[in-house]
Amino acid sequence: MTVFSRSAALRRTIVAGLACMGLLAGAATGAQTLDKVKQSGQLKIGVAAGDPWYYRDPVSGQWSGVGVLVGEQIAKSMGVKMIPVETTWGNSVAGLQSGQFDVMFVLDATEERKRAIDFPATPLLWYAQGVLAKDGLVAKNWEDLNKPDVRIGVALGTATDRDLTKRLPNARIERFTNTDETVAAFNAGRVDAIGFYHSVLAIAYSKIKKGSVQVPKPVVAIPTSAGVRKEKEPAFRDMLDQQFKKMYDSGQTQTLYSQYLKTKGLDPEKQPGVTKEALEK
Repeated sequence: MTVFSRSAALRRTIVAGLACMGLLAGAATGAQTLDKVKQSGQLKIGVAAGDPWYYRDPVSGQWSGVGVLVGEQIAKSMGVKMIPVETTWGNSVAGLQSGQFDVMFVLDATEERKRAIDFPATPLLWYAQGVLAKDGLVAKNWEDLNKPDVRIGVALGTATDRDLTKRLPNARIERFTNTDETVAAFNAGRVDAIGFYHSVLAIAYSKIKKGSVQVPKPVVAIPTSAGVRKEKEPAFRDMLDQQFKKMYDSGQTQTLYSQYLKTKGLDPEKQPGVTKEALEK
């Protein structure tokens, strides 16, 4: 067995173990999440650094972001108080299973995660593969970027790196260690555009105020959701599913996103939205 296959097998074993731990935790705690939240008067949400979803002010220590705004809205509808609980994206599954927090918003429902935790069926919002392009570079379609004289920066090893490498075989793909280095290269003019998910690019633009965020067609839109603990009676999950649908259909989800963009000095009308319908226009 190769090192890679041993690592893959170990990951599968860990995930399976976590899934079992989650089910055992559910049996041990007795009270279902929905009952626990109502009885305690608190909705605990996992928060991890990742603007625009979660942002911790370095001075006040307070958390903000789209995920926090969604949490506040859900808590309000339940008549309880929202409590942010700091975690990391890597520890989100374990935190949910152990009951450190009740829900984590803007958590993608990957197949691996679904083996360990649960997710509402209705997406919370959508984000898309996009580019922050220099002034004068218009990318209505991906083919507008698929040229030898177009330099596109990506973070090495990310899904965007893999996607754009296949999608733009004729472009010059420049790879950097992380997103911050990619943005720095764009700001310095070493690349003509950077690729990543459009919501994160909007935050990058808010800092450097150069170029424009664009979502080329065909749109590569991805739904995101919220993670919750697996339970025998999924009343909490089903309640979130109904809330997500109500918020999405009423336009409230987009309104919350727009509200947060304004705190970053951005005009929401000039930025791609977070509904599938808006992204595919």
